[in-house]
Amino acid sequence: MPVQDDKDGMAHRVLHDPLTDLPNRTLFFDRLNLALARLKRHTGSIAVLFIDLDNFKVVNDSLGHGAGDALLVELGERLKHAIRPSDTIARFGGDEFVVLCEDIEAARDAMIVAQRIIDSAAEPFNIHGREMFVTASVGVALALDPDATPETLLRDADAAMYRAKERGPGRVEVFDEALRARILERLDLENGLRRAVQRGELRLYYQPEISLSDNRVTGVEALLRWEHPERGLLEPVHFVGIAEETGLIVEMGAWVIEEACRQAAEWRARGWDLDIAVNVSARQLMDPDIVDVVRRALDSSGLAAENLCLELTESSVMRDPEAVLGTLTLVKQLGVKIALDDFGVGFSSLAQIKELLPLHALKVDRSFISGLGDDARSSAIVAAVVMMASSLGVTAIAEGVETQAQVEQVRALGCDLSQGYVFTEPGPAEAVSELLGAAR
Repeated sequence: MPVQDDKDGMAHRVLHDPLTDLPNRTLFFDRLNLALARLKRHTGSIAVLFIDLDNFKVVNDSLGHGAGDALLVELGERLKHAIRPSDTIARFGGDEFVVLCEDIEAARDAMIVAQRIIDSAAEPFNIHGREMFVTASVGVALALDPDATPETLLRDADAAMYRAKERGPGRVEVFDEALRARILERLDLENGLRRAVQRGELRLYYQPEISLSDNRVTGVEALLRWEHPERGLLEPVHFVGIAEETGLIVEMGAWVIEEACRQAAEWRARGWDLDIAVNVSARQLMDPDIVDVVRRALDSSGLAAENLCLELTESSVMRDPEAVLGTLTLVKQLGVKIALDDFGVGFSSLAQIKELLPLHALKVDRSFISGLGDDARSSAIVAAVVMMASSLGVTAIAEGVETQAQVEQVRALGCDLSQGYVFTEPGPAEAVSELLGAAR
C-alpha cells in the first residue's frame, strides 16, 4: 500500500502545478483532447478560457515574488469556486491560467463563467497583512468545429485575451472571425517585414525643421516608411508595433541610422547646413550594440557626430530608466545630440530629465499644439515647456503645427523651431533637396 501511495503521489506531482496544486499544462491538454474526442460523438460545444492578470508585475516588483506567489495561490482557490463543477482549471505558469468548459450551448455560457472569474479576481487580496488589487483579462475560444485542435483553441483564446487587454483591464473577449482576419493580417505583415530590409523595401521620408525666427530650414527628421510590394507605402503605425514585438526594430533601426547619416552627409556636401534627427525606440536603446551602430554610421558616412540627433520618447525612457540612461551616456560621449520627443505626455519625472542632460531639444507633443487657441491648458503647458527648455539651455521644438495661426502662437510662446504640414509634408530625399534648393 505505501508503494501505491507513493506512485499516486508522484503521478499527482507530475500532473499538477507545485505552487497552486491546480492541474498543469500536461493534464489540461490531456483533458482537452478527451473533450474534443467526445465532441465528435455528441452535439454541443466546448470553450477554452485564457486568463492573465493585468497588473501582476507591480505586485512582484513592489512586494517581492513571495507576495506574488501568495496572491497566485489565493487566486487559484478563488477560481476553483468561480467555475462550474464540471470545468477544469489549470495554471500554465506565471500569472496565466486556463479553463476548459464542456457542454457549452452558446458563447453566453462561457461569458458567464469568464465574468465570474473577472469578478473573483477583482476582490481585494490580503497578502502578508497588506491589501492588494489586481484585475484579470479573459479570452474565450469556442470549439464549434469537431476537428478543432488543442493548439488552435489555446492560440485563439490567447489572442482574444490580448484583445481584451488592449481594450482595458478586467475585460472578456470572444475570438471571432474578425480577430482571425486580424491575426492573419498581422502574420502576413510580420513575415513580409522579416524580408523588408534584405529586399530593399524600407524608405526614409524627411520632414524639415523650420526656424521660427527666420523661416530657415535648420534640420530634418528622418521618418521610416515601408514600400510593401502589395499594399504600397505604409506608415510606421502599420508595422512598427510588430517590429518592436519581434525585435526586428533593431535591424531596421540600424538601417535607418545608417541611411539617415549617409543622406545628411550628402546634403551637407552640397552646401546645406543641416542636422538630421532619427527616432530610436525603447527596444533599440536596450540593444547592447546601439553605440557601435551609431559609431559605424558616422564613420561610414563621414557625418560629424554633432550633426546627428537621436530622438527618444518619454515612454521609452520610463520603460527601464537605469538601463536607458546608461546607454545614452555612452551615446552622448560620441558627441551625438539627444532630443526628448512627445514631451509632456510620458509623465517622466524632473529627476529623470536631469539625468538626460545635456539635452539638445524638447519636442512639444502635437496634442498640445493642436489645442492652441481653443484650450487654455494647452497654451499653459506649451509655455511651461518652452520656459523649462529655455532655463535648461535646450531648444524647444513644436511638432504637428498645421495652421498659420498655430505658427504665430508657438512663435509668440517662444518656441525656437517648428515642424508640421503647414510648412511641408514629409517627403523623399529628392523632394527635400528641391525645397532646400528653392530656399537658397
